[in-house]
Amino acid sequence: MRVAVIGAAGRMGKVLIEAIDGTEGVQLGAAVVEPDSSLVGADAGEMSGIGKTGVRMAGSLNEVKDDFDVLIDFTFPDLTLENAEFCKANGKMLIVGTTGMTEAEKQQLALAAESTPVVFAPNMSVGVNVVLNLLHSAAATLGDDYDVEIIEAHHRHKKDAPSGTALRMGEVVADALGRDLKECAVYGREGFTGERTRKEIGFETIRAGDVVGDHTVLFATEGERIEITHKASSRMTFAKGAMRAALWLKDKPAGLYDMQDVLSLK
Repeated sequence: MRVAVIGAAGRMGKVLIEAIDGTEGVQLGAAVVEPDSSLVGADAGEMSGIGKTGVRMAGSLNEVKDDFDVLIDFTFPDLTLENAEFCKANGKMLIVGTTGMTEAEKQQLALAAESTPVVFAPNMSVGVNVVLNLLHSAAATLGDDYDVEIIEAHHRHKKDAPSGTALRMGEVVADALGRDLKECAVYGREGFTGERTRKEIGFETIRAGDVVGDHTVLFATEGERIEITHKASSRMTFAKGAMRAALWLKDKPAGLYDMQDVLSLK
């Protein structure tokens, strides 16, 4: 399967190219950077540190539309939606790891998926998706007697908060408890807030240094605490998950899928 990487010169883009090189059954078909980038025309493999691949960096998807079958997109919401329309119009599969999308943007992505297969997940890590299942089971068993707090930490460059993974964890816990996260989420606390309510799910965000991604869900009641934690030490864990998604997506019908589908965890 021929894979294209958008944002190929970024931190995640370079790791994706490395992961493609190390995964049987996929090959780098195209690498795309901004049109005015000085890297246009450079060898994508040399740029990412794996050696020459013969794939030259392009300035747009349209330049390489015949060179790939599936696009991997870890960029920004507005660009991702543009790319989704491109994939829809050109019969390309799409894997989206972009975070920070609004509900309206997610709906727009879902509309594109009616015409082409799309895997959309806020976190492609296999470990995180196993943790999501653990969280649902834990929340359903512990019930309303336990307070729930979600703490996440990422590098200083991350632009959205809380992280998409933290929000997904909150959604999973809320669903297991029969709550609507939109109604019970509390994002940070300051000043005289009063006592914590039983139903709320709290979020705390840390941005510092080069933290790849840490997430902890705390269940606490009088007498005990349970913490379920996932820590990513390398972006390669997300890239390897994207490779699994690409291989799984082959021959799938149009539709919106997630990593729970890819990993048969539903």
